[in-house]
Amino acid sequence: MEKPPVPLLQAIVGEEYVRTDEDSRQRYGADALKRGHPADVVVLPANTGEVAAIARFCNETRTPLVPRGGGTGFTGGAVPVRGGIVMSLERMNRIVEIDEANLLAIVEPNVITGDLQDAVERVGLFYPPDPSSLRQSVIGGNVAECAGGPRAFKYGVTKQYVLGLEAVLPNGDVIRTGGKTVKNVVGYDLTHLLVGSEGTLAIMTQIILRLIPQPPVQATLRATFPSVTDAVNAVTGLIRARVIPGALELVDGECLAAVARHLGGESLAPPGTAALLLIAVDGLSELVSGEATRVERACREAGATEVLRAADAAEGRELWRVRRELSPALLTISPIKFNHDVVVPKARIPQLFDLVQQLKTQFRLTIPCFGHVGDGNIHVNIMVPERDEDALRRAHAAEGELFKGVVALEGSITGEHGIGFTKAKYLGLELTPETIALMKRVKQAFDPNGILNPGKIFAAEVQ
Repeated sequence: MEKPPVPLLQAIVGEEYVRTDEDSRQRYGADALKRGHPADVVVLPANTGEVAAIARFCNETRTPLVPRGGGTGFTGGAVPVRGGIVMSLERMNRIVEIDEANLLAIVEPNVITGDLQDAVERVGLFYPPDPSSLRQSVIGGNVAECAGGPRAFKYGVTKQYVLGLEAVLPNGDVIRTGGKTVKNVVGYDLTHLLVGSEGTLAIMTQIILRLIPQPPVQATLRATFPSVTDAVNAVTGLIRARVIPGALELVDGECLAAVARHLGGESLAPPGTAALLLIAVDGLSELVSGEATRVERACREAGATEVLRAADAAEGRELWRVRRELSPALLTISPIKFNHDVVVPKARIPQLFDLVQQLKTQFRLTIPCFGHVGDGNIHVNIMVPERDEDALRRAHAAEGELFKGVVALEGSITGEHGIGFTKAKYLGLELTPETIALMKRVKQAFDPNGILNPGKIFAAEVQ
């Protein structure tokens, strides 16, 4: 493949928005995973027309085209595997409309998730999906990966909030799917085919999102337990008490120890804590107080060593501090981690933690875990010391065993990070050959020349 002719791209987006310097090629050639391949050229379109023109050029010249949002992914979904053009959508970052009457927002793909949440909450509305990277990740990436977060148990994940899309096909055609109505069964549901497709079928340029009224009151609780099983039993107990928390997160003892080191010895849980639950209940004020009481009772009946209830919003934010500190805290263990977002049925979570303990022992690795216990989505972080090739080999062996074990527990190898290129070789653990073949035919229908985000989902190629 010849390198793309820069003057043609400059004619589409302007000289300022075509970059070939080494720093840009390297920076846009990696994401949070810190692996990938340098881009040949980085292009920054400003609108749908420019996106379509770039796609048309790439299709005609058979040039690989990789769409990119915030670059916060952990599976290499937004980076090249063999050069080509990286199309960064960072200039397409407008909230086009907040429609209070119809409870929806129209946004461009690079609106930061947290900024959208802030904007709609100022008018009393609510956009529930809340990935932990919400202050860095963008709506287009969230849609491409179908992101979730601690609120998913009660409110669902990104796909439940996407009503319609404007998207550019690999040949440059512009399509519009869905719309402003909640009910729409005209033809195939192309909207939700594109949600979670990891940028392999089309490039989303505008997104219509469903909003809901903002819950007027929230109560936050933190409960600590001597074992993960006790914490999971507490979750089962609060469900039996007919409480569905607005947010629910589990943090294990190794994560808590890392946070304490990160904070200079300041512990956010009693000594001996093996698991911590962060729980928020929200809704009408007359209901929230009673639900918080039932949550506290369920935690104590499950063996909680301590249950704290925030007195106000400020104290609630402080209770959630342990979750906010997790990413930097894990760096006190090692700067390298394999962050795997596996999912199992809720009742199987203790077995998942048993599996992780076996992997720690068998492969001599540190593997702290945290995650969205309400929907069974646990982030298993395999930590690898720098410049330790033997540990790296053991870590890769451990992740393979982790995925096999998760599938045996009736779970999934990814809940919100996607397959990208890092998990492509494990696709057959979860999907049958017939299912994979059908997916490949869908890809062929959208992208017959294979130029859009090649090497993702179905091929494990990376240099």
